[in-house]
Amino acid sequence: MTTSSSASLVDQLRAIVGAQHVLNEGDLTAYEQDWRKRARGKSLAVVRPANAQQVADVVKACAAAGTAIVPQGGNTGLAVGSIPDDSGTQVVLSLQRLNAIRTIDAANLTMTVEAGCILQTLQEAAEKQGFLFPLSLAAEGSCTIGGNLATNAGGTQVVRYGNTRELCLGLEVVTPQGEIWEGTSGLRKDNTGYDLRDLMIGSEGTLGIITAATMKLYPLPAAQLTAWAAVPSLDHAVTLLGLAHKQLGSGLTGFEVMGRFALSLVDKHMPQLRVPFIGDEAVPFCVLLENSDSESEDHARARFEALLETAFEDGCVTDAVVAENLAQAHQLWHIRESIPLAQAEEGLNIKHDISIPVSRIPAFVAETDALLAREIAGVRLVNFGHLGDGNLHYNVQAPENIDAKAFLKNEEDRINTLVYDAVEKFGGSFSAEHGVGSLKVDKLEKHKSPVALEMMRAIKRGLDPKNILNPGRVIQV
Repeated sequence: MTTSSSASLVDQLRAIVGAQHVLNEGDLTAYEQDWRKRARGKSLAVVRPANAQQVADVVKACAAAGTAIVPQGGNTGLAVGSIPDDSGTQVVLSLQRLNAIRTIDAANLTMTVEAGCILQTLQEAAEKQGFLFPLSLAAEGSCTIGGNLATNAGGTQVVRYGNTRELCLGLEVVTPQGEIWEGTSGLRKDNTGYDLRDLMIGSEGTLGIITAATMKLYPLPAAQLTAWAAVPSLDHAVTLLGLAHKQLGSGLTGFEVMGRFALSLVDKHMPQLRVPFIGDEAVPFCVLLENSDSESEDHARARFEALLETAFEDGCVTDAVVAENLAQAHQLWHIRESIPLAQAEEGLNIKHDISIPVSRIPAFVAETDALLAREIAGVRLVNFGHLGDGNLHYNVQAPENIDAKAFLKNEEDRINTLVYDAVEKFGGSFSAEHGVGSLKVDKLEKHKSPVALEMMRAIKRGLDPKNILNPGRVIQV
């Protein structure tokens, strides 16, 4: 695109959304740098439309000019999927102004919201009406529901409620041609052809731009109990999970595992959080369990105490703390959610968001821990995550007294290969909830079957033949 045609497009965009909402000067770091500050791009402009029609008009203008668009929500992704490349030719389309809660339908147990709504805002709006919106993740104070849908975000309650995909009943989407597909009816049964909703969810803005969604609501639980348990091994943690499923049933809403080194980083960098059992070196793993009950707190507590009693008798729990109130429960969850922050304080690290069949997680961790220790002397493993749904954040920290930046430069590719090959060996996925973005495109090419890759390319070519939406992300075409 020539300088004059670029200027012409920017003028068109200003006419569509207002000059004050087209940014191409000053500090645009918030839009051009990824969440982990590992990549920085350069946009032609950042455009901030106010509604779906403006999004559609922006897409039409960019498509006519042959200009690529990078859709962006809260820019909290971890796979470098929502910032521009460094060419200075791509338009960042920020959806943060589309932040209305359109309706809450109490009888249908749904809420229809715009893509730029902050996740925490949705949670609070639902609670004010007496409902639960169960999607919960560490970035909920800044991530947006559109981004959650675009990446099919997981979080801490997947074991009960599923990923974001399972919480969505309908979407409003702007196509790569600038047309609006209205599909927010909120129907739970609609067998009228291909499921376009599920196609868009998890596509990371490469097939369409989500502008609104109808999401499921649930009754608020009558009681919610939280426990922090010390377990002697990952095998015992898996046994405890089985007991929890058996004795709590659908009341089991959270089951997190945390390795000792991961928790030691929280204790080191955030000592005010007072990590339970951190002084006991005989505790290699801890588990955080949550039980929600629709009947009463007495009923929930009786079931919870029975579970822990069985776990002690079976030897899969050696010690436990049960939160006495909501404040204590929040404190325990805060410790768990502080692990990534503590790891960042320790220095740059290599992140892996992987999923393994739950039954095979102990063997995977034992074998991969030993492999990395043999290959890289002194390597430190930050292992934690959502054991209830088989999703681990199996992260790698540089050895002590080694420059972390140099370690990443020299070792990241080799470590990724070792870990992802092990993941494939154990029947897992190299991306459980963070998506592919641009960071893992080459990994998709290696680990996805050729048949699956060609099907994905056919979908991309069919819906976005000009490769306008988020090019270079998810799939190579």
